[in-house]
Amino acid sequence: MSRWAALPAELDPRVRQLVVRLRRLKDHSGLSLRQLAARTGYSQKSWERYLGGRSLPPREAVDALARAVDEDPTRLLALHEVAAEAWGNRRAEAAVPEVTVAEPEFLDDAAAHGHPTSRSLRVALVAGAVALVLAVSTAALLVVRLSGRDGDVAHPTAPLAATAKSASPPASRPPAPTYTCLLERIDDRWYAGISRTRGAILANGHAGPEVAEAQCLLRRAGFSPGGIDGIFGPVTERAVEQAQQRAGLVMDGIIGPHTWKALRR
Repeated sequence: MSRWAALPAELDPRVRQLVVRLRRLKDHSGLSLRQLAARTGYSQKSWERYLGGRSLPPREAVDALARAVDEDPTRLLALHEVAAEAWGNRRAEAAVPEVTVAEPEFLDDAAAHGHPTSRSLRVALVAGAVALVLAVSTAALLVVRLSGRDGDVAHPTAPLAATAKSASPPASRPPAPTYTCLLERIDDRWYAGISRTRGAILANGHAGPEVAEAQCLLRRAGFSPGGIDGIFGPVTERAVEQAQQRAGLVMDGIIGPHTWKALRR
């Protein structure tokens, strides 16, 4: 059994789940990394990166590993699909460029023109005094004009604000889909009236009517998936593992053909 190094702490849980599963398959097969490389066509260094969580293995590599250890690749590929989405989101966030603003460099007036420092100081003082006089004069003029108009500026604010509010109504968000479990037994199989699938691959991170169908069947079997919201989250995953344990299946939290068969019995 290999002694694996700890996975990076920042690794997404969905990617971590795929890497842990690949490590277990490699360990149970008894293959070394060199032997795994020979059987899959991917180099030993590549597998060190994949199984160390430093790089996401391509879909073809996951399929090749499954076949090299005589494992059905369906479940692994479902895990890879979820992990690839999480990995892509992380890379998109990391790709946002950091904008840096360079501070302008100023040359000393005396150094740039060869003038004495005292002359530069006098010019700066005169310019500052002129700017101060202009600012005071402008402020006084504005006070006189505003006081003479008796608040003309304040009145248009209310209608302008009302116009802005009427012109931009709040955006309405579409309501989330709601699902109702309508359980019925047809041909010795349970159906909840949402989806009749028997082989859809579902894992943590998926969403849709197939997930809602599975949640209804889990609740019927006595395993709480949380709300019937069509979202495959941690609570639903735990319920799936409990159902798999009762049915004697591999407890990987992934719904495939075997788990569907157990839920519909």
